[in-house]
Amino acid sequence: MTAPNRNTLWARAIVDELASAGVSAAVASPGSRSTPLTMALARHEDVHVFSQLDERSAAFFALGRARRTGEVTPLVCTSGTAAANYHPAVMEADQGRVPLLALTADRPPELRDSGANQTADQEKLYGDAVRYYKDLPEPAASDRALASVRTTVARALAAAEGTDPGPVHLNVPFAKPLEPTPVPDDVPADLDPAAESGRDGPYVGRTTGAARLDDRDLRALASALEVDRGLIVAGPADPPGLDAEAVTALSHATGYPILADPLSGLRFGGHTRVAPVIGGYDAYLSADVAGASTPIWRDPEVVLRLGASPTSKSLRKYLAATGADQYVVDPAGRWREAEFAATDLVIAEPNRLCGDLSRLVGASGRGGRTSAGSGDTDGAFADQWERADEAAFSVLESADAFHEGRVAETLLAELPDPATLFVSNSMPVRDLDRFGRPGTTSLTVCGNRGVSGIDGIVSSALGAGSATTDDLTLLTGDLALYHDSNGLLALDRCDVDATIVAVNNDGGGIFHKLPIEEYDPEFTEWFKTPHGIEFSTLADQYGLRYVTVDARDGDGNGGEDGDDASEDLASAYRESLARDGSTLIEVHVDAESSHRARERLGKEATAAVLAAIDGEE
Repeated sequence: MTAPNRNTLWARAIVDELASAGVSAAVASPGSRSTPLTMALARHEDVHVFSQLDERSAAFFALGRARRTGEVTPLVCTSGTAAANYHPAVMEADQGRVPLLALTADRPPELRDSGANQTADQEKLYGDAVRYYKDLPEPAASDRALASVRTTVARALAAAEGTDPGPVHLNVPFAKPLEPTPVPDDVPADLDPAAESGRDGPYVGRTTGAARLDDRDLRALASALEVDRGLIVAGPADPPGLDAEAVTALSHATGYPILADPLSGLRFGGHTRVAPVIGGYDAYLSADVAGASTPIWRDPEVVLRLGASPTSKSLRKYLAATGADQYVVDPAGRWREAEFAATDLVIAEPNRLCGDLSRLVGASGRGGRTSAGSGDTDGAFADQWERADEAAFSVLESADAFHEGRVAETLLAELPDPATLFVSNSMPVRDLDRFGRPGTTSLTVCGNRGVSGIDGIVSSALGAGSATTDDLTLLTGDLALYHDSNGLLALDRCDVDATIVAVNNDGGGIFHKLPIEEYDPEFTEWFKTPHGIEFSTLADQYGLRYVTVDARDGDGNGGEDGDDASEDLASAYRESLARDGSTLIEVHVDAESSHRARERLGKEATAAVLAAIDGEE
């Protein structure tokens, strides 16, 4: 297996270790300095390589794939600004705990700080955002050097997929020749086979444990949950996700309803038939609902929080205002509760913790017990939340005029089973949170809520789609589509089909939520920034079938007949699913009227919820 030169040998060792450790896919962008790594990937029969021309799109494509699978996805790029274009995705992977491996090719050390072309300082380029960093030595054809680089790859993968998963970075310098050109006497013929070709399996195996409470702490936490008024709050899940069965078991044992973020993996699926999963809270909860201002509403005494901070600001503010004991569960011991109202940090793997607690709480005789002095009989608190949700959705789903939230509502009614739905930041994920009624359809819902940028959304969605045979749908806004239009090239190059539903409100509609809305003309010019883009030409450029749904009235405002626009969207979506290839459905809406509709429906939903609860008193 002797290689033609040391660069080829070195790159083969790196890629061979990735494959031996279970890596099945990687993403590479063209460039000269990364030639040894690209050739090693392309020639390895166990690694599927996705080719991406744009490094920023490539990084987000890998991010989406790793988010969908929970497994590390390597990235390969050349030196200079190519590596810098990975940075936004690395930031998202850091906060979203997505396992990525950035393999950035670099010039040899003697060219650094020399003014050499395409040479930049790539040392610790991503700062503290990575879990592990190593500037590899120059390739060497020796047993010790090859054993070292194979070990380093194993260490990087262990860090990427560890208890606190996230991105890792290996900076890989190469001197010429970069191609697999024979160099006489460059590689000895008597290399140790284990160093040159690897061992049977990975050079260094990885065994990853999970944080678990000892028996005393577990029983203490189970005892703290022995109250009638408690909630399980599931925020956006870390890959590979929360176990619906384990969380449902805990809900049954405690009687607690589950407030499920749309990105938690718990709002949709068969478990919703048997578990009290609540989804409409964003419409009717607020700090004003908590406490004595609404005595007919019972607040929780205890809250068990899983996953990242919830998407809903209303929910976060409400939980802080209740004064309940809040137990934030995090397997890595990080703090993810920005209201600073949590009372306890529980360092434990959430799925195992829920399973352990469900057995302890259930064995303690919790079922049927009444909390002393609380006045609540068993099940009454969960019933309150289920009645509230039903009352809220009866209002949210009854709007006559079309608004942006009805896009998410319509798609949820039409998505096949199973399906993968990727949802953009800004208003789409918030609308899915508010208008997405829990249901039994098996949906995997993904989004980039780590640092919540709108860049890389298209590429992340297509990366997620590359990892599954599910139908893939992307729900995005117009600015996010514009930001990552380069990512559409992956539809053809990476053989991914998708239905892209773009909500076009002509600019930054989310800024209508902020007080700056009152300050015109600055608001329109510098914040909403209308762009006037029609995306039909984009569809033509990338070979997508194009459909438009105009939900505005003749004056450009919100449509009067929401049912007609919803049916037009549903019909276009069903037709997309029935066809081969990809479709872009552009839905024209008015941002201001949609925002006013959200405000109105929120007030009406809150009133309906309180009336429904009051009617049961």
